[in-house]
Amino acid sequence: MKTRIEAFRVSIDEAELIDLKDRLQRVRYADDYANEDWSYGVNGRYLRELCDYWKLGFDWRKQEREINRYAHFMAQIEGVPIHFIHERGKGSQPMPLILSHGWPWTFWDFRKLIGPLTDPAAHGGDPADAFDVVLPSLPGFGFSTPLRTPQINFWRTADLWVQLMDALGYPRFSSYGSDWGAFVSSQLGHKYADRLYGTHTSLPLPLDLFFCGLPEPQDFADDEKGWYERNAQFFGSESAYSALQATKPQTLAYGLNDSPVAQCAWILEKRRSWSDCDGDVERAFSKDDLLTTATLYWLTQSGGSAARYYAECIRNPWKPAHDRSPRIEAPSGIARFDRDVVQWPRSWVEKHYNLQRYTRIARGGHFTAMESPDVLIHELREFYRPLRP
Repeated sequence: MKTRIEAFRVSIDEAELIDLKDRLQRVRYADDYANEDWSYGVNGRYLRELCDYWKLGFDWRKQEREINRYAHFMAQIEGVPIHFIHERGKGSQPMPLILSHGWPWTFWDFRKLIGPLTDPAAHGGDPADAFDVVLPSLPGFGFSTPLRTPQINFWRTADLWVQLMDALGYPRFSSYGSDWGAFVSSQLGHKYADRLYGTHTSLPLPLDLFFCGLPEPQDFADDEKGWYERNAQFFGSESAYSALQATKPQTLAYGLNDSPVAQCAWILEKRRSWSDCDGDVERAFSKDDLLTTATLYWLTQSGGSAARYYAECIRNPWKPAHDRSPRIEAPSGIARFDRDVVQWPRSWVEKHYNLQRYTRIARGGHFTAMESPDVLIHELREFYRPLRP
């Protein structure tokens, strides 16, 4: 099927913003007690503070103007709506790069990368490192809605990305992703290695993660001490959201779609728990950052379809496109942030990726493009420089 692409501009109807404020005026908050450390979930005092700012101080139109500084498009690929930013690089031969986000992210979490990657000279870099940046919203996330096609998961998303890059005139391209985007980027490097200059991620994980076991303590090297315990803590006390979204996402969808506070809380918990903020979420994200994310989910009514992305991975398990080794044959780069939510041993990474660059970074959590943009920009430039045509 031919991919149709049209220019797109973010323009939210004023009635939607009035409705949001009205709902925030009429919130019925749950009682919260003995939860100062957030151990039971989102702290009620901070949630009220954040939502009061959402109601009285947050300026969506300001965020909308900033978003519209970039060139947006809508594509229809196999009947799936795909929103994306396409910014061409300023250099002699920009390399096309597709960026893939995760949950609870949006495309806007990559905003700090766009300028330095497309116009490195304007940000103290070498114009020879310029990229053409293609930044889509995952299917069912943000403006890639409404999603009415079932069975769209990370490996189907990789297929859609190849069709999108074909439609944009890129027979070869490069890739980066984290969270779900890490799976998409790794799947591109697995199934479409011949189409990629390389693939890069900050979260190398098994493509069959939901159906394989976790690394054992003896799998980790001496300089990886504590990683096994970190994995156990995450899967033991931080993964209930995944079980719900992977099994009954539609039940959750009704609450996320009806209550902006529910949607905000669902995102806020992970932004605090998964970032390198030492318990103070505003060390990693400003209130405007947090509420722009929540507002994008709210206005696009994408909370339910984004949650369903998990279920589609469980119900439609990943199958390898080949049985060769390494599994990800494209040249691979890894920027390993030590404070990310989970870690697989380097020995496993070396076995499964065609590893060309591996860097460990002591600081920075799960939301790398927002928390550590300068580090990530450096890693992408360094990794792809020798792979440029």
